[in-house]
Amino acid sequence: MFISVFDLFKIGIGPSSSHTVGPMRAAYSFVDDLLKQNDLQNTVRVQVKLYGSLAATGVGHATDKAILLGLMGFDPEHIDTQVSTSLIEDVLENKAIQLNQQKSISFDYKHDVLFLDESLPYHPNAMELIAYNGAQEILYVETYYSVGGGFIVSQRQLTHTQSETSDVNVPYPFHSAAELLSLCKTHHLSVSELMLENEKSWRSETEIRSKIMDIWKVMQQCIHNGLINEGILPGGLNVKRRAKKIHDKLLNKKNSNLIVTTFHAMEWVNLFALAVNEENAAGGRVVTAPTNGAAGIIPAVLYYYVTFSKDFSEDKVVRFFLSAAAVGILCKLNASISGAEVGCQGEVGSACAMASAG
Repeated sequence: MFISVFDLFKIGIGPSSSHTVGPMRAAYSFVDDLLKQNDLQNTVRVQVKLYGSLAATGVGHATDKAILLGLMGFDPEHIDTQVSTSLIEDVLENKAIQLNQQKSISFDYKHDVLFLDESLPYHPNAMELIAYNGAQEILYVETYYSVGGGFIVSQRQLTHTQSETSDVNVPYPFHSAAELLSLCKTHHLSVSELMLENEKSWRSETEIRSKIMDIWKVMQQCIHNGLINEGILPGGLNVKRRAKKIHDKLLNKKNSNLIVTTFHAMEWVNLFALAVNEENAAGGRVVTAPTNGAAGIIPAVLYYYVTFSKDFSEDKVVRFFLSAAAVGILCKLNASISGAEVGCQGEVGSACAMASAG
């Protein structure tokens, strides 16, 4: 199994790739299985069981809401974040949910979403979805693990990472930095060139470049939104957004003809990262990089380069993402990018390494 660039960089919503994006993808997959198995129309009840970290911090990370959206047939990449709140409110108020936007069933949040004080052995982020028929017999049941960065693996696939690209053989597989550098030397390729050749196993170069630029557009919009939005972030802690005020101060400093020092540069990079983090915390549109928890670092570094460098080109953006993904793959294969496994330091450390490679 080899990981694609687009497994690491996935368009989704905040505030968490493991607690929001992953569970939403799992619920979406669950109703898709019901549809494929011709069980959707026979389903009259769906029950959600959350375990471990998903149960302990699920409400704060909007895990429960993400699952409801997934059951309704919305995926993280395409859900309209402007209407998601009203969709959830309708489910809670009417005690009914429309599975896959096709089949309406009764749904009582208090009885059908269970936060259990227990963990499953495979991974701290676990959830079980159960579909019942009219006789209250189980039609279909599946357990999913959200293993970080929006990746999910089902109980039936414990030996394989859930990835649309997992069964493809790439020309230059590597599992360590030493292997990567050796392949580059042997085949006279840069890291980004080698990654591009691997990505061609799944899609054309034109598609690869277009998809990378689509991801970059979402990242830029996320930074822009973070720089103009104000107010209190959700979550109950009354945390105020700070990015806009800091941005205004830096603009004044920039216009004062001060020499741009290294410290001044870091102020801008930190600002761009903060803007993304605040949009993520608000449940906005973000890109896992490689997770939501660390989503601000990679776009901040690239956005600074694009904003202040006179040597910018689309090709360099593509090379940045390909090189960053190479290091992300090493982190994913040899350690972890999941905050539930390695802490926030692990997520941020992976993102910093990826940004450095870029």
